[in-house]
Amino acid sequence: MDRLLVLARHGQSEWNLKNLFTGWKDPGLTDLGIEEARNAGRRLKAMGVQFDVAYTSALGRAQRTCKLILEEIGQPDLKTIADQALNERDYGDLAGLNKDDARARWGEEQVHVWRRSYDVPPPGGESLKDTVARVLPYYIREILPRVMRGERVLVAAHGNSLRALVMVLDGLTAETIPGLELATGIPLVYHLNADTTVASKEVLEG
Repeated sequence: MDRLLVLARHGQSEWNLKNLFTGWKDPGLTDLGIEEARNAGRRLKAMGVQFDVAYTSALGRAQRTCKLILEEIGQPDLKTIADQALNERDYGDLAGLNKDDARARWGEEQVHVWRRSYDVPPPGGESLKDTVARVLPYYIREILPRVMRGERVLVAAHGNSLRALVMVLDGLTAETIPGLELATGIPLVYHLNADTTVASKEVLEG
């Protein structure tokens, strides 16, 4: 049985380019982001990957990335389920701010803590721990059972919502997960064992 799970962070967004905290705000993809998403689809097509279902967040940049990937692999009409459980981490009061401006206002150390600690949220926002608490139950309830039935699943989402899944899949801890960065538009291809552990992982870089 081919228990296939592919995770893909959306392509570069307009706010990624501008170095702004994004969170639940909804900027579109840049031209580079569109190309990153298409390249992700091309790399998956070159592997011969086809999907049975796709999941994405309630935010446009992830949905467009998902659509572009599916177009490239020849499955533009694949069933796609969008849910805000897979949304990016909510950056609260930081959303829309330039990261350099935030450092000038609150200090380098404080902003680093908000960005990279596991359980310290920014004002009005979510910590990574909060994001895991939102994403993981959805994964266990909705996504994992499909994979374990042999369905081939694509999840196109965000840096932090996908970090929550990688944390579980790769066995990372609260101490090691803050150091993990997921590149835009680079698919992570997992095959799972019958006990839900990872049989293999491949990072589809250019």
